[in-house]
Amino acid sequence: MNAPINPPKLYDCRDAFAATLERLAAENETIVAVCNDSVGSSKLGGFKSKFPDRLVNVGIAEQNMVGVGAGLANGGRLPFVCAAAPFLTGRSLEQIKADISYSNANVKLVGISSGMAYGELGPTHHSIEDFAWTRVLPNLPVIAPCDRIETAAAVAWAATYDGPCFLRLSRVGVPDLLPEGHKFELGKANLLRQGSQVTLIANGTLTHRILKAAEILAGRGIDARVLNLATVRPIDEEAIIAAAKETGAIVTAEEHSIFGGLGSAVAEVVVDNAPVPMKRLGVPGVYAPTGSAEFLLDEFGMAPSAIADAAESLIRRK
Repeated sequence: MNAPINPPKLYDCRDAFAATLERLAAENETIVAVCNDSVGSSKLGGFKSKFPDRLVNVGIAEQNMVGVGAGLANGGRLPFVCAAAPFLTGRSLEQIKADISYSNANVKLVGISSGMAYGELGPTHHSIEDFAWTRVLPNLPVIAPCDRIETAAAVAWAATYDGPCFLRLSRVGVPDLLPEGHKFELGKANLLRQGSQVTLIANGTLTHRILKAAEILAGRGIDARVLNLATVRPIDEEAIIAAAKETGAIVTAEEHSIFGGLGSAVAEVVVDNAPVPMKRLGVPGVYAPTGSAEFLLDEFGMAPSAIADAAESLIRRK
């Protein structure tokens, strides 16, 4: 099959995060950035140049970094704490629980290069447990934007939200999916495609893949609904229940373990309110091997064609 003549342009969501943070910091002098020797990977170079006295680099000491963020918040600052997602969450989970979630500190946690974005660096650098670790904590909204537009909107929302949150950002290029000027609304799904036979649900880097899967299904005569569920907690129960009742089958896809992540969150809503056949696509409870993020997603059955096949198979169970 020939590639599209004009494939969509791909964007790194970290760029949208950095540009938005710099704009907000120019308007709000309480905004500070805290990082773990990750100025480059967090795209904070511009912030450092413009606001050198408002960037705190604690070095490779993530537990201390989260504590510094909490202290800055207690002192009236608005900290965005940035680090590679596996180390921000896994290494600092106790501090996130006690200093951020339990204390309801006004700290914005930003997990960079989430999922399997660091694919070639192997399982130690894969962040495929972070949804499970963070969404269980009270007071902590968990958000995974699908494109640069939603990223910018979510960062702007976070700066006005009175409380902690976790933003999960990949470095893998994704196309624009939402319209310019989109306003982020916590806990609300985006309906990207209407459909009546099955619902495909994803967030982050998987959203554009399920849209492609819906196009493949349309070619097979199957009408698929597509939901971008950027907010994993609080989750949009109304949209999920409507999808279950109106389409009768749900497929979730995520750059995360199938245990405890987006699929689990959706399944909890479905089983309590409108049980229908479901299929959760993700990493099946193993450590992902070394390889590019694109290769690993395909390897674990999340190529658009594989997502379409899973949906078609699920429909037969209805």
